[in-house]
Amino acid sequence: EVVPLKVNVGGKEYIEGVDISPPEFYQRMFAAKVLPKTSQPAPADFARTFSKLSAQGDSILCLTISSKLSGTYQSACTGNTLSGNKAVIFDTLAGSLGHGLQILKVTELAAKGYSLDEIVRELEVYRKEMTILILLDTLENIVKGGRLGKFQGSLAKVLNIKVLLEGVEGAVELRTKVRGRKRFLRKALEVIGQRRSNFDDRTFGITHVDNLEDAKFLKEAILEKYQPKDVIINTMGATMATYAGRNGMIVSF
Repeated sequence: EVVPLKVNVGGKEYIEGVDISPPEFYQRMFAAKVLPKTSQPAPADFARTFSKLSAQGDSILCLTISSKLSGTYQSACTGNTLSGNKAVIFDTLAGSLGHGLQILKVTELAAKGYSLDEIVRELEVYRKEMTILILLDTLENIVKGGRLGKFQGSLAKVLNIKVLLEGVEGAVELRTKVRGRKRFLRKALEVIGQRRSNFDDRTFGITHVDNLEDAKFLKEAILEKYQPKDVIINTMGATMATYAGRNGMIVSF
């Protein structure tokens, strides 16, 4: 069950994954002069979902995107109170496939017969061990959002500067800046190797903003260099793509 976020682009509001697909959103975002605005679901949206699922006799575990990036976690907590505390709310401290990998972890544990309490304990460990790298090919959206001056953004474009960020406890921190696409991708692969020595039990998630070529390059390089359990590629949803911008990627593992 999904309680979707909303995004406003070009003066029109859409429900993510319901009335706008990622490719459709990208085209509207690229054409817009103003950065799209995202908004979390209302508490009542969560309350309705929790009450519906509870009526079916189900135990409910709700995984939200990071509370450091969105008000969705707080909205889910308020909605849970409105529903009579029918759910367990878990802050993934992630977004995109960092969030998605934790959902897959839940389904895996549930299929093995783990109780809700046991699943939450395992999730807490998995969340703590997770690495999230954000690869920004352009600073265009940061400039549109007022986080960087137009002169600095133009200079970065001229110099072909790429920015590598890392998710740290649900927030985002600058890791490094690199000139050139190939050097940038190599640097990302190098940082991956610095985070773990063994990837046998790790599934990687790569999401991209209209950049399947680089996503496939990273997948093949990761498989060859680190031999992980699996590598999943998907398009990035509207909420995260708003901040990642054109050709942006997020690698989670």
